[in-house]
Amino acid sequence: MAAEAGCPSRVGGTGRVPVYFEVARRAALSGGGAAIACMPPLIFRKGLDLKDAVAGQLAESYHSDLVDRVKAAGYTYAAGRLTLHLAREFGFCYGVDRAVDYAYQARTRFPDRAVYLTGEIIHNPHVNDKLRSLGIRFLTDPDHQFASLGEHDVVILPAFGVTIAMLQDLSSRGCTLVDTTCGSVLNVWKNVKRYAQDGFTAIIHGKYWHEETQATASQALQYPGGRYLVVYDHAEAALVCDYVRAGGDRRAFLDRFKNAVSSPFDPDVDLGRIGLANQTTMLSTESLEIGEMFRAAMVDRHGMEALDSRYRAFDTICSATQDRQDAVIRLLADEPLDLMIVIGGYNSSNTCNLARICAGTRPTFHVADPECLLSPTAIRHRDVAAKTEIVTEGWLPTAGPVRVGLTSGASTPDNLMERVIEILDAFCNANAAA
Repeated sequence: MAAEAGCPSRVGGTGRVPVYFEVARRAALSGGGAAIACMPPLIFRKGLDLKDAVAGQLAESYHSDLVDRVKAAGYTYAAGRLTLHLAREFGFCYGVDRAVDYAYQARTRFPDRAVYLTGEIIHNPHVNDKLRSLGIRFLTDPDHQFASLGEHDVVILPAFGVTIAMLQDLSSRGCTLVDTTCGSVLNVWKNVKRYAQDGFTAIIHGKYWHEETQATASQALQYPGGRYLVVYDHAEAALVCDYVRAGGDRRAFLDRFKNAVSSPFDPDVDLGRIGLANQTTMLSTESLEIGEMFRAAMVDRHGMEALDSRYRAFDTICSATQDRQDAVIRLLADEPLDLMIVIGGYNSSNTCNLARICAGTRPTFHVADPECLLSPTAIRHRDVAAKTEIVTEGWLPTAGPVRVGLTSGASTPDNLMERVIEILDAFCNANAAA
């Protein structure tokens, strides 16, 4: 996106800067502020030609030989009284792997320049701490100021994207941008933009406070009259569907959704034509059910003959999210597990949804990192229902066979899985030789 109207965009698809851009930049630097203001930022969207250069570093930071061996053994680890089953799909997805790869490439490509992330590149504290250790700074940290950014700074955009307003701001400052936005997120954006162009309000199943949903919602505002409304769950969807069917207290509606709608928003008008979208990491069954709720509400209000002109829906749950959910459902059905452990950041939407699935049938412990396994008798974890971190005593059977299921969110590296397996082995078999 250009810094000024009329300035061309520069895209560094391979990491090489075209000569004419370098010449233009040098001319701008020597020719005064007006010329500099017209220089568009350099945007890398396809890597920086350093994939091989950082491959060893990435493997050392995130790979696990043990996890590879467990996969080769039918996704089963057996030692003493412990039998552990891995879900068939878990851990880093393509989009996360790509984002982390690009961040390492950016740090290597610009060793003498300040490199920033707009916030967490993915929702995993281990990965984000690794990036901090490389000298990559986070604009969300207290000691870094967005307002001080300029053309000599490099800014990495996270896998879940940034809002239109943030992208415009960074572009206007002339920052070099490394865009790691996931293709699945871009697919949602495409649909939301199409809704806005055609006069439909985007109903987004997601968390209005989540960076991905904020970025997605901003796409609707590119067009005159673009509108959006974010619903978190069945209960919120039901409130909106009731309003679709029969109207209601406009003021109360806007108060209820004040943080989750575009401004201005008139439910009496803007719910007349709607298109469904979702945050890519939500629970897929819930997204589909919410879609059906809105479809039924529109039929009740306007009739089946008007449905095509008033309602649209596309399933935009990313394939990696779906694959991980399907895999853990199969694991729960196929294995007689005593408990499930789900590893991933507490603010990772896809990880939280894996834990929700598991908690329906088994004692489930969502842990942020291996250190949450405090002892054979105590575990620190995020309670699925209360959504707060607690410590549970007596979580692991103290005698007899122990059958554990293990999975992880799409932002969790394999080396954390390895450490959990090692800790579980030690807890279950510490007294085996006695």
